[in-house]
Amino acid sequence: MTSLDPRAPLVLDTRELGRRPGSQRELELTVPAPAELGIEVLGVPEGSPVELDLRLEAVMEGVLLTGTATATLEGECVRCLEPIKDEIHARLQELYVYPDQHDKATEHDDRDLDDETSLLEDDLLDLEPLLRDAVVLALPFQPLCMDDCPGLCTECGARLADDPDHAHDAPIDPRWAGLQGLQQDSHDQD
Repeated sequence: MTSLDPRAPLVLDTRELGRRPGSQRELELTVPAPAELGIEVLGVPEGSPVELDLRLEAVMEGVLLTGTATATLEGECVRCLEPIKDEIHARLQELYVYPDQHDKATEHDDRDLDDETSLLEDDLLDLEPLLRDAVVLALPFQPLCMDDCPGLCTECGARLADDPDHAHDAPIDPRWAGLQGLQQDSHDQD
């Protein structure tokens, strides 16, 4: 019994490939984005369309999936907090191993298949973990609205790109603040 739902948008059925190495199938589909596809400040909104261009190919060990995923990104600039809208193109490649091949490899221990090995379950493969990894790795670590974004003013929070000549008076040293008050009094008496 499999834990995968064959009707889920990111679960693909590989039965028609059979186990004939070299047989292949190409797919173009649009699926809704799963939740939390991205990083804290930039990601693909849940439910928005993700376009997949995939090739499934039967090989000796299992099914090799290659292709691309294209989606719209939304987030905010890490320097000035302005909204960002962009598009991402992530490359996908993963070998989904037949369960009996996995068992053989662990019995003979000549090929080390670890817990990270993607397995086919009842000729079904779950694309979500691969999609999530590919998208997150393709995202910029620090997304910016423009390459030379100056950010925000550290004193008042004004967006520096909107006001390039933004400036503040030099701060008064607190040790001299008392004298500043005396100077004001002498001007007021004149």
